[in-house]
Amino acid sequence: MFDQQARLERLLSRHPDAVVVEPLPGRPALIRRDQILVAAHDADTAQERVRRWCDARHDEHGMTRLRLRPPAKVDVCELAAALGGEGRRRRLSVAPNHLVHGQPMWWSGPADRPRPAAPVPGPRAAPARRAVTVAILDTGLAPHPWFADTPWFAEVPAGAAEVLDADLDFALDAQAGHGTFVAGVVLRHAPSARLRIRRVLGGDGVGDEAGVIAALASLGPVDVINLSLGCHTFDDRPSPVLAQAIARLGRRTAVVACAGNTGTDRPFWPAALKHAVGVAALDGGDRAAFSNHGWWVDACAPGVDVTSSFVHFDDPNRPAGAAVGAADPNGAEDVEGPVDADGAVDAEGADGTEGAAGAGRERFDGFAVWSGTSFAAPVVAGRIAREIACGDVDAVTAADRVLDPAGRALPGLGVVVLG
Repeated sequence: MFDQQARLERLLSRHPDAVVVEPLPGRPALIRRDQILVAAHDADTAQERVRRWCDARHDEHGMTRLRLRPPAKVDVCELAAALGGEGRRRRLSVAPNHLVHGQPMWWSGPADRPRPAAPVPGPRAAPARRAVTVAILDTGLAPHPWFADTPWFAEVPAGAAEVLDADLDFALDAQAGHGTFVAGVVLRHAPSARLRIRRVLGGDGVGDEAGVIAALASLGPVDVINLSLGCHTFDDRPSPVLAQAIARLGRRTAVVACAGNTGTDRPFWPAALKHAVGVAALDGGDRAAFSNHGWWVDACAPGVDVTSSFVHFDDPNRPAGAAVGAADPNGAEDVEGPVDADGAVDAEGADGTEGAAGAGRERFDGFAVWSGTSFAAPVVAGRIAREIACGDVDAVTAADRVLDPAGRALPGLGVVVLG
């Protein structure tokens, strides 16, 4: 494990508009400072009620973002609770703009990095009875031999490309390649799928609910959506704005989301939503130590030491001739981080989270091994997509087949899906 507090402090330094809130003791959450999200139909009413503090209004894809004046020092969690009401009778659909995070890492989750892997055979397109489209909202996508020549890759927006070193520290950002890795997992289980890519996370694995909602609204018709990201909320209840955005997709789309890596039964969103399939991670036949679990988890799939497509990156700090992924005599990875002002090696990387490449002696040649619920979710998404393509059925029917309760299930983990 890396030092949790140090990692959090660096994340906050990289995102100065983020703040930790903890209305429920021991249950922290991250939000954008001085922002609330409002469902479009409640926007005018909400703006009127906060007019004394409101600095700006932005209408975006079925929602409105209200920015509050910093000098007012408004507690946005208290404000959202007051505007939304208590219990089941919410008055307005309002929520803070929670940060979401890709899930190899989170709070007390595993300090896991991708590790270089040898090339593995690419997915072979199987006969399909109908076309199937899977949307992946993540860090974007990098060119890769597995899909570079496919028609759908030519349609990936320029703004959806992976950004490998956003902070220009000559090291791979902590979660750069996350989206490319997830795409490979989907394709290994649904080789005929067309992917639709949206970038909602930075290379550090951080985004927010506003970005996810906007991306969902931009997708158009898709059969399956994979969300290998999420968050805990300030009140452990779902954000009504994000929940409505997912509910609007209706029964034509199966939404699959990772259960998170905090190792607890605390609900993780959007995986815990009624309209989403929440996926935990297995390590062999048991729950991975880092994986969340609980009544709200629907399925589990392998999530430890998964191999998939990845980016190409050679750290310029790696000594010439050094072995790729070299190991020390004790079996530990030989990694070197950037050197801080005191001359100490920063093994976590300069971007505020664990360095994805160890910030040292690893070269990635398009393949990696990685762990997290982030990589269990696309197993289930891929299985659902394959069922749609091969069975010529709708998304709901396909999901019901994959999550058949007659299959093997584990307490707190749901139905076991092995691919």
